[in-house]
Amino acid sequence: MKNILVPIDFKGNEQLLLDKSLEISKKFKSKVWLIHVAAPDPDYVGYDAGPQSTRDDRANKLREEHKNIQDLADELKNNGIESEGLLIQGVTVDAILKKTKKLNIDLIIIGHQSYGIFYKALFGSVSESLIKKSKIPVLVVPLD
Repeated sequence: MKNILVPIDFKGNEQLLLDKSLEISKKFKSKVWLIHVAAPDPDYVGYDAGPQSTRDDRANKLREEHKNIQDLADELKNNGIESEGLLIQGVTVDAILKKTKKLNIDLIIIGHQSYGIFYKALFGSVSESLIKKSKIPVLVVPLD
């Protein structure tokens, strides 16, 4: 197992995923790819980009998310793990599966939180979708 992909959503429970990826990557001497999938650009989903202030706010948010994913990758590096942090835009599950192929990922480690039926009906579950669509093993870490 040479490459592990860990999707990060920045909901405040990243440390559990980092700990699990650190544990597994040490045992297998794997590289860890941390990935955060940011929402697509407004133009991508059919909306105008809006005024300059809206575009500036979006750019600042992306810079902040990029810095955060790099900080998490640095934390793994400080623990002796080869790691990279990636920020990409797109539809979450599709973007993760695309990167999985491109990076020759052997394992996906993803967090899972329980949500109510209303939330699931509106947004679905990334972890459940990955389990259904992935051609490689997916390790689900409970975050509740």
